[in-house]
Amino acid sequence: MAASADFLVLGGGIIGLCVARELRRRYPSERVTVVEKEPHVGEHASGRNSGVLHAGFYYSADSLKARFCRDGNRALREYIQSRGLALNPCGKLVVARTAADLPQLDELQRRGEKNGVPIERVSSTEARKIEPRAKTFERALWSPTTATADPAQVIAALRVDAEREGVQVLTGTPYLKRVNERIYTGAGEIEAGYVVNCAGLYADRVALDYGFSEAYRIVPFKGLYLYSDEPAGALRTNIYPVPNLRNPFLGVHFTVTVEGHAKIGPTAIPAFWREQYEGFGRFDTAEFAEIIWRDLGLFIAAGFDFRRLAIEELRKYSRARLVKLAGELVTGVELEHYRRWGRPGIRAQLIHLRTKKLEMDFVIEGDAKSLHVLNAVSPAWTCAFPFAAYVCDRINELTR
Repeated sequence: MAASADFLVLGGGIIGLCVARELRRRYPSERVTVVEKEPHVGEHASGRNSGVLHAGFYYSADSLKARFCRDGNRALREYIQSRGLALNPCGKLVVARTAADLPQLDELQRRGEKNGVPIERVSSTEARKIEPRAKTFERALWSPTTATADPAQVIAALRVDAEREGVQVLTGTPYLKRVNERIYTGAGEIEAGYVVNCAGLYADRVALDYGFSEAYRIVPFKGLYLYSDEPAGALRTNIYPVPNLRNPFLGVHFTVTVEGHAKIGPTAIPAFWREQYEGFGRFDTAEFAEIIWRDLGLFIAAGFDFRRLAIEELRKYSRARLVKLAGELVTGVELEHYRRWGRPGIRAQLIHLRTKKLEMDFVIEGDAKSLHVLNAVSPAWTCAFPFAAYVCDRINELTR
């Protein structure tokens, strides 16, 4: 006999767990189940991200990211503190490398102010008071609400809370296929009243089973960090460059971990299969062929300069290249201090098949039977709590 769930959430990352908790809060008499293909929750993007609680000043005011990031920073910070988890409220400096960066720096300030995010313009002298090693041209932006935490701690706490609240979390249970309302998993069949697809790197694949994601596909990008062997406290705050706002990547920067150590990165290297973490681990021939085909299409006809981006990112496999870029932001950056690569992460980046553009904001699709989170890229970790509420609002609208 098949198991049953009123709400079945596919994917045990931070989005899946937050959605499951929110559904349980709104529908206390309904059975909410999360299925996760890995032995533990949060083994992909949720457990491998930078751990930065972003403030919300990168995003235009009309975007979902702007609203969710501002509110999510506050909500996630409160959750972390309420559970007694580690938090480093170290803030962030966004520095200008040359005069050419200043207009974009000013645009970030305008966005932050419009989004209701605490943001302060500081002189180069004031920036060095915040972080003596910071290098900036004329001025910088100071974000006091940016912080860092330990993603693994947070995701573990969320699972404990979800199960305590009555959510069933089944790990080692991959989604296989759907036949009508019956879901086939690696641990048996589940009759599902409503399906919420939070499958991350495979969200588009799952969505296709339900007639969604026809205009979109996920293209993976690998993120790598280099860790400093300098003592904790060698840098006081996160230091970021002014980004190219046409791309979803923020450029090579310094992150101060929750323990106070510095790391530089991440890269945004095109990956050749969806879980290309180490060597040929999890290699999939069909995925390899599909993604090579999509990347070639982006090289030829992307709605942005994919060719230049890909070549520049591939160069960051070189420690020397990554350290050189980081040295544009901070004084005293020496190659010998950066020898250890961290665990790689894979960014599930949605592209529009017709326009060949990377989707810059959250994208969801759904109907009265299922809802699919197709694009939940950075800063999804920061946005998780209010984004989960938004997803549940959409479910309510679609099912009433």
